[in-house]
Formats: sequence, structure tokens, C-alpha cells
Amino acid sequence: MKIETHTASKLPRNTVSNLNKILAVIPSDHLRGIQRLKIVDFIDNPKLRQQAATLPGLYIPRQGTQPASIEIATKVLLPTGQSLSKRLFARLSFNNNLAATIYSLIGQHYYLTMRHSVKRTQIEPAVRRYTEERLKAWNENQHSFRAKLFKPLQPTLEKWAKSLQKQAARRQT
Repeated sequence: MKIETHTASKLPRNTVSNLNKILAVIPSDHLRGIQRLKIVDFIDNPKLRQQAATLPGLYIPRQGTQPASIEIATKVLLPTGQSLSKRLFARLSFNNNLAATIYSLIGQHYYLTMRHSVKRTQIEPAVRRYTEERLKAWNENQHSFRAKLFKPLQPTLEKWAKSLQKQAARRQT
């Protein structure tokens, strides 16, 4: 996959190397058919006039002889013209947001082109699961010592989280 940078804004350092680390977690057959990953300031697609300013990423499926591609909007992930704290938090969470956006777009590509057994109504939950799985694998890859340290505690923490979600759901009803 070819990574192209078409942005005038300054990206955080090591963005391209972080992109390569993000893409390393994905099996190569899931990337089959995606020609390029474009980093742009804003998504400029005439079909998406109103939503284009707020979209962090866009999956463009194959159309005729044009291969599939992915666009990532940096001005949405790194907003300017806001308070210092919001800009700081956006910079600190840039890699995580970038990874989540890329994994969700690749999940769309995977479920739309290669998994024909998934119905249209089931694509959104399937992409969410795909994104969560890839983010978990990427996080373990990035923080190997911390992941090894907390691996035995993970089932207990997941049980607690599930019970807290059930309690919150009971309180809402």
C-alpha cells in the first residue's frame, strides 16, 4: 500500500513510521485491493458536501479501473483554532485516533469486498468488532511489557466492566 501525504499542515513526528506500525498488525490479505492511503487536510468528495468537514476518514471503494483507496483528514484529527487543552489532547491521542480510523476503514473494505456472507445490516457491528480486535492487537504490540504484565488480570477486568455496564443499563431503565 502506498502512503501519500497531501497536507499543508505539520504532522506529528514519526507519523509515517507509526502508520507502518499500524498497518503491520493487519493481515496482508485484508489489504488486498487497497492501492493507497492518502493523508489530506480535509476530505474533499463532491458526494459528501455536508459531512466532509467532520469526517476523520473515508473509504473509497473500487470504481471501474480505479482501485480502492483510503483518505485520512488530519485537520479533523488535529483541530486548530480551539483552546489549548483541546489541541493538546488531540495531539496526545493522535496515534490512537489514527489507528482507530484506519482499522475501521480497512474493516469496511474487508467486509464489503471479501466477506460476502455478511449482510448489509450486520456490517456496522462487524466493523466495530474488527476495529476493537485490531486496536487490541496493536496496543499489545506497542506496549509489550505492559501488555504482558496485565495479561493475567485482563479477564477479571473485563468481567468487572461487563457487570458495571449491566448495572448502568439497569439504572437507565
